[in-house]
Amino acid sequence: MRVHLGSDHAGLDLKNHLLAWLGEHGYEPIDHGPFVYDALDDYPVFCLRAAEAVAAERAAGTDSLGVVIGGSGNGEQMAANKVLGVRCALVWSEETAVLAREHNDANVVSVGGRMHSLEEMTRFVEVFLSTGFPGDERHVRRIGQLASYEQTRVLPPLPDSAAGLGPDA
Repeated sequence: MRVHLGSDHAGLDLKNHLLAWLGEHGYEPIDHGPFVYDALDDYPVFCLRAAEAVAAERAAGTDSLGVVIGGSGNGEQMAANKVLGVRCALVWSEETAVLAREHNDANVVSVGGRMHSLEEMTRFVEVFLSTGFPGDERHVRRIGQLASYEQTRVLPPLPDSAAGLGPDA
């Protein structure tokens, strides 16, 4: 499986570690940068490229996932989620890594390079990459609603249980 990586300066050490780790564990890592430390770099430059590559390859039927890394992972997640077809999840535990795949079929994971040890973050990525999407109907339905909105910008209809409630009433 191909794994696309992008980061900022705060995630550079983890990205470089993951490039080696992924290769050693049978993955094909693709580095979208940065390639040198620059405290003033801009994470969207690198994270958007990693996310674009994941979206393009998945659309073409290639089995690929992505990893974006920053200080907290928040901005990197936001950048990746701007790419049509990407569902990027910020993970901070093994459980959130599993749920990102099992419930959301996330295809990119974001981790905070300043939030956890190298070993913890490597484990989160490992769990993310090794967890499949079981395709439960409720999760497929929810992902479908997100994908439809992403394409059309039309909000999904409110459920009957919400009739007469809230701002759409």
